[in-house]
Amino acid sequence: MDSITLAFPQSLNVSIQIGDTAYYTNDLNGRDIVQIGVITSISSNSIDVDIPNNVVRPLLTSFILFSKTNSANQGSLKGYYLEVTFANDSDKVAELFSAGSEIFESSK
Repeated sequence: MDSITLAFPQSLNVSIQIGDTAYYTNDLNGRDIVQIGVITSISSNSIDVDIPNNVVRPLLTSFILFSKTNSANQGSLKGYYLEVTFANDSDKVAELFSAGSEIFESSK
């Protein structure tokens, strides 16, 4: 397994983390997506990725994307109290289509 550095002309997305998986596509429709590997290092405009030897390297024109790991990024509301207020500051009628919540008992 090798490590490659992918450099970008602008700052990276703030949600990228070490351990995320990097992918690329050369397909304009995004149907053919290739997994590069796990992100091992991040700087302001580049990432280092472990890439298996049998994976074709991305081109300079490839679209690079990433996905989060499910195990570390699962979450729900934490705490004992939540209050939400919906307000319409307009003088026109507005309709709220949907509102949802997640509630579970975590301890007694």
